[in-house]
Amino acid sequence: MNCKVEKTKNANEVKLEITVEASKFEDAIKKVYFKSAKYFNIPGFRKGKAPIQIVEKYYGKEIFYEDAFNEAAGEALDEAVKENKLEVVSRPDIDVKQIEKGKDLIFTAVMQTKPEAELGKYKGVEIEKIEYKVSEKDIEHELGHMQEHNSRLVSIEDRPVEKGDIATIDFEGFVDGKAFDGGKAEGHELEIGSNTFIPGFEDQIIGMKIDEEKDINVKFPEEYFSKELAGKDATFKVKVHEIKKKELPALDDDFAKDVSEFDTLAELKASIKERLQKDNDQRAKYETENAVIKAVCEDMKVEIPTGMIEMETDNMVKDVENRLSYQGLKLEQYLQMMGKTLEEVKKEYEPQAIEAIKSRLALEAVIKAEKIEADEVEVSEKLKEMAKNYGKSEDDEFMKNENVINYIKEGLKSQKALEFLVENAKTKAKSKAKTSTKTSETKKEAKIEDKKETKK
Repeated sequence: MNCKVEKTKNANEVKLEITVEASKFEDAIKKVYFKSAKYFNIPGFRKGKAPIQIVEKYYGKEIFYEDAFNEAAGEALDEAVKENKLEVVSRPDIDVKQIEKGKDLIFTAVMQTKPEAELGKYKGVEIEKIEYKVSEKDIEHELGHMQEHNSRLVSIEDRPVEKGDIATIDFEGFVDGKAFDGGKAEGHELEIGSNTFIPGFEDQIIGMKIDEEKDINVKFPEEYFSKELAGKDATFKVKVHEIKKKELPALDDDFAKDVSEFDTLAELKASIKERLQKDNDQRAKYETENAVIKAVCEDMKVEIPTGMIEMETDNMVKDVENRLSYQGLKLEQYLQMMGKTLEEVKKEYEPQAIEAIKSRLALEAVIKAEKIEADEVEVSEKLKEMAKNYGKSEDDEFMKNENVINYIKEGLKSQKALEFLVENAKTKAKSKAKTSTKTSETKKEAKIEDKKETKK
């Protein structure tokens, strides 16, 4: 294999001209023939037994070229990238210059390479101090969850359905007088006020008595996932069988004894406050790291190749696809429900992808500038931790894999670089400390972890 490397007029892009010896291309053709011989049915020969020369004469000598190219070119390209120490961040744009049996295989591959960031100010960047205090409201919120978890249901027989009740109902839905799929259930328990049904449905259950039957008229939302029902008027025939009400336990010392290892409610509250404060401290840590890395990126110069962004968005979509699979959904179903195309979703991910890439490049630049390393003791400890998490032995071949060890080293160096930036940052106090609020944003604010762990 011979390889010529030249830079193109585009930044962070190279063109490789690779020549694979005729003998190696011939070997690739034979390899492909032996893999596919069983599929050829040629008169005068048993199926799969025709010699390669006969197959080429019958179908044309080009019959194996495409698969043989993939076989030979893939290996040659990997070897060329490794030999020239290229950090490729895009899929290759291949152009075949010569492909013919008995001759050298010649092709070019244009690829984008990882850019090197030019750091601006990275030591002493200024950010606002981030901290979250636990309020009484937060503690009461947690206690409320514990009450709900330890509540009991009491049957109600002397009054109609009220908001907050659990009503056991039969229902069947009709659109234009016809029953529709998935619109019927018997003995369904519905918490009134949970807003789990179509808007307006639960409100009309209020006031119904046991064994009462009623027609409930509603309209499906325009954004409803089923296009056949979206925006349609519907009638549900409903019958109430049973009414239950949640009965919450009193918040007192007995409650504390029942639900925890503590003897008094005061001790339970103190424990909740301590736990919430730890969560808040962790949240503040993530947000501080995000703020610092964002400040460093804003004063950094780097030109990110389009291929790098494409690969990052592809990885993000794969993550979504994996999460959906745990819920029994396919990506195609999700896109249909959202009313979006795959390209539209990728476009929405671009700003997040660019931010993640910049953060990684910034950390790599800091590692280089400050000569940050991960020592063997740290790597060993991380390997032990990883082995434990994956239920593997430290002597397992996987744990000794060079790629695994390098991944751990890079992760440790990135973490050290991040800690270095935070330690050297200047913080100014805010006029008022934030109070913690349990929302889904907590996960978003932890995205710096995803940046540090993203596979390269």
